Amino acid sequence: MKFKTLLFTLLLSLSAQAADKMTVILDWFVNPDHGPIIIAQENGYFKELGLDVRIIAPADPSDPPKMVAAGKADLAVSYQPQLHMQVAEGMPLIRVGTLVGTPLNCLLALKNGGIKKVADLKGKKIGFSVAGVDEAVLGKMLEHSGLKMSDITLVNVNWSLSPSLMSKQVDAVIGAFRNFELNQMEIEGVPGQCFYPEQEGLPAYDELIYVANPKTMDINKTRRFLMATEKAVQYIVNHPKKSWEIFSKTSKELQDKLNAKAWVDTLPRFAMRPAALDHGRYRRFETFLHDAGLIKKIQPVSTLAVDLGAK
Repeated sequence: MKFKTLLFTLLLSLSAQAADKMTVILDWFVNPDHGPIIIAQENGYFKELGLDVRIIAPADPSDPPKMVAAGKADLAVSYQPQLHMQVAEGMPLIRVGTLVGTPLNCLLALKNGGIKKVADLKGKKIGFSVAGVDEAVLGKMLEHSGLKMSDITLVNVNWSLSPSLMSKQVDAVIGAFRNFELNQMEIEGVPGQCFYPEQEGLPAYDELIYVANPKTMDINKTRRFLMATEKAVQYIVNHPKKSWEIFSKTSKELQDKLNAKAWVDTLPRFAMRPAALDHGRYRRFETFLHDAGLIKKIQPVSTLAVDLGAK
């Protein structure tokens, strides 16, 4: 009996030593958008597949792709629109999986502010935080409603999206997340309304993706990471309340009304097949950015993304 116990302990020790280490950089602080990653960690799915995953929240949301490109992390959580531009700039990045498979970005206005449709924004002030993609998204949405960028006034609100809207410094903001800022405004008693890019002339896209450096990526480890997060998504869908309890217990900062509401709104948007790739989606968004003048030439999808689920 003592020998069996010793052998079992030794096997556990060897298993732990054999686990492949991975570093994953989130796009920002831990929030419900990262549910599958945290659940995979807490439920032991990474460990089951021989992975020892270190999850890091960055000090600056612009850092994760740069860290992966520099070989300082295995994977980063990033955004499909930004990936297109970063690849065009020569950064060694490629999409290897999807975390949130629908847009979260929206054009947000006050529900009772007189803006009933996008066309009502003519002559109004619209706040933004990040130049480039957000401006292109806004421009396309305005065009879809017969307006031009010259019909509105852009105001840099410096990441203060919902506060600047609630205080009426601006009439709308672009770049707000429908699962966060919209809920935040409701909790504050100042309800907002979203106009969705994918319903206002833009091609649909993946909001949150996993990116790796194609030159240094360990395909085997990355496949196992995606398998673990896929299992986590299935658990979340099957056990939404229990998964929220597991997720929220990892940090006191998560245990509030905003995160609870965001969890419910984000849950149906998690990619059920993280490794699967919609080639048309990446091709269409690449064309959109090219037509908007944000990239000089159209890259083939194979330069932007890979389907690691296909063998």
